[in-house]
Amino acid sequence: MALSKLTYNSLNVTAAASKGIGFDSDPDALQADYTSGDMVFIKKLTASSSSTLSFVDGTSDVVLDNTYKEYLFTFKNIHPSADNNNFQFNLSVDSGSNYNVTKTTSFFRTEHNESGADSALTYISGSDLAQGTGFQRINLGLGDDAEMNLSGYLHLFNPSSTTFVKHFISASNQRHKATPYYCQTAYMAGYGNTTSAVDAVQFSMSSGNVDAGDICLYGIN
Repeated sequence: MALSKLTYNSLNVTAAASKGIGFDSDPDALQADYTSGDMVFIKKLTASSSSTLSFVDGTSDVVLDNTYKEYLFTFKNIHPSADNNNFQFNLSVDSGSNYNVTKTTSFFRTEHNESGADSALTYISGSDLAQGTGFQRINLGLGDDAEMNLSGYLHLFNPSSTTFVKHFISASNQRHKATPYYCQTAYMAGYGNTTSAVDAVQFSMSSGNVDAGDICLYGIN
């Protein structure tokens, strides 16, 4: 059998570029082609002394069903009304009537202070849940000074599955309330231990209100 010889310079080994993500009239709303495998903007909630911020499938144009296998929540400039606060979330399987899905999670944090004199990488067992139904922390110790805020994201995977548990991963960054000030990045991951479809997600502070900031929900094609 004859062998075909390939000329190296004739090969195109460059991966095809995915379609770019553009912006619509809302600068925070990412707009993408539904066939491109990118983020599709669904809903934005803006806090204004809000006790809770809830995304409920089928309510106020929220989609949180089998339309997508992955959902992404992004947090921008989340500011609390009370000092030493934790941003947190919970899941619902009954369209938001109850936010009490059983969860098992892990939580760790990196930090570095402004003077450069101290840094740490710490597993924080007190922020874990072990088959707990309460709200899961996304961060620790956010201050209420005017310039302090938190930004980050939460990935939720295949929430509509009625076969598998529901995995999620979060990362967030903040300036901690303590002085000298620290840059702190918190990482949390876990699963909602339910085979019921998760159809609502709620965010809140551990005390007081979400004074300001916004949360956007995207579907991932």
